[in-house]
Amino acid sequence: MAFPTDLEIALAAKPKPIAQVAQELGIDPNVIEPYGRTKAKLPLDLIREDRVRKSKLVLVTALSPTPAGEGKTTTTVGLADGLNKIGKKTVAVLREPSLGPVFGMKGGAAGGGYAQVVPMEDINLHFTGDFAAIEKANNLLAALIDNNLQSKTRSLRIDPRTIAWKRVMDMNDRALRDIVIGLGGTGNGMPRQDGFNITAASEVMAILCLASGFEDLKQRLGNIFVGNSLDPARKYVYARDLNAQGAMALLLKDAIKPNLVQTLEGNPAILHGGPFANIAQGVNSILGTRMGLSLGDYVVTEAGFGADLGAEKFFDIKCRAAGLEPHATVIVATVRALRYQGGAPIKEVNDASVERVTNGMANLMRHIENIGKFGVKAVVAINHFPTDTEAEIKVVQDMCASVGVEAVLARGFAQGGAGMTELAQAVVKVAEGGGSRFKLLYELEQPIEKKVEIIAREIYRARSVTYSEGAKVMLKRIQNLGLAHLPVCIAKTQYSFSDDPTRLGAATDHEITVNDIEIAAGAGFVVPILGKMMRMPGLPEVPASEGMDIDGTGRITGLS
Repeated sequence: MAFPTDLEIALAAKPKPIAQVAQELGIDPNVIEPYGRTKAKLPLDLIREDRVRKSKLVLVTALSPTPAGEGKTTTTVGLADGLNKIGKKTVAVLREPSLGPVFGMKGGAAGGGYAQVVPMEDINLHFTGDFAAIEKANNLLAALIDNNLQSKTRSLRIDPRTIAWKRVMDMNDRALRDIVIGLGGTGNGMPRQDGFNITAASEVMAILCLASGFEDLKQRLGNIFVGNSLDPARKYVYARDLNAQGAMALLLKDAIKPNLVQTLEGNPAILHGGPFANIAQGVNSILGTRMGLSLGDYVVTEAGFGADLGAEKFFDIKCRAAGLEPHATVIVATVRALRYQGGAPIKEVNDASVERVTNGMANLMRHIENIGKFGVKAVVAINHFPTDTEAEIKVVQDMCASVGVEAVLARGFAQGGAGMTELAQAVVKVAEGGGSRFKLLYELEQPIEKKVEIIAREIYRARSVTYSEGAKVMLKRIQNLGLAHLPVCIAKTQYSFSDDPTRLGAATDHEITVNDIEIAAGAGFVVPILGKMMRMPGLPEVPASEGMDIDGTGRITGLS
């Protein structure tokens, strides 16, 4: 079946008033906070712990991503529509897109075809202003830090060489990675080296997504580590020492509330938060997930990139912090991604090859095995493309069946929920079959090095972990700060099980190098950095923005 055109999708998009979507979820329309006709904020008092414990949580993850894309969000939305079609009251709970990928190369994050959330244009652009609020809260702290450096009467004597906090902006702009600020004389502050991260990589984003409410939000914001103090009596400086947490939380007073939208089929969807998965935890907010579980019988949520990144962090960081237990995991795969993992150049991923698919299955089988280590049963969703052949699909299904995992064709892009009912039934079978016994990969009491070693050995299949001298210094600092009990949020390339993005398939017996470790005390984790990771991406040579436009009637083109 041919994929639908943009025009066909646009004609199919007839969103309900958001008050109607709320009412169908059992919410009094008078309590929502509308942002126009098709978007709304949900008050936190709608979260009910008794409902959270009774509802089913389904995680959608994927095999290692390729430049061609695998359609994880499309599958998530389509599965939610499919579950609703078979009579399961389901809420899709997703991350919000960042403008960096939207205008860069990756594109938006609202799904695709007939399996997307709407209003797509608003969601991929400014939406309800959550990213702007996070940006402002982050940059307020940055301003307070530099103001304190300038102060003559209230100085915390922060050592400018140790300041760990950077400013953020929600745009890909490589020129801002490393800058010098405070030039132009003493009235402009203290000159020092600084830089920008992209908003999705901000610790404030991570904090918002892990906070359980306003009080927890303020405490986490106050716990942000700023740097060392030259005052021996103080030694370390936190955001709370600058009295920053109250004003930062004030800027986030609306951003902390999850956003209600809908799928093309009019089913409810909650979007909240948007941390990247290769440098942050890669999952939507705890509050958004709890909200969905309070309002539906099923929640379908996603974790960024492959299961070695997003799923591991979803389990070990988010589920640990929130006390959540997933009932099933869906691993998204495409035949063309398997061809790529099996040796096909990117220009040949649409060319049929049973041999390449067979070879590429090593990557998918590794992810299936890894999910099993968390005690969660898996289903494989084969996100269907017109270039797939029956022989290739049979290879995937037969190899998955050999390890007791069902692989189901997912046709959400072309058919919406109607093309996802078989996958929905397979997920219900797993989620309600009682076979999952969720468990975490490591214990918090273990040293940071041990936690990294366990993930490297069990998930990445590395033979050893080495630390740079800078990383060893950070390990001592973490110990001195009393933060060795925190979970680890590993920053790593999404393209490989190793720290080398060119090692495709199922890399084994490699060495992992921790080049640095960042402290995210407010978020409640530390970030070991493997390889070269950038918190401020750059634009490609031909950015997606060049193909975007808006006409005199307000019709937007080129945004997807």
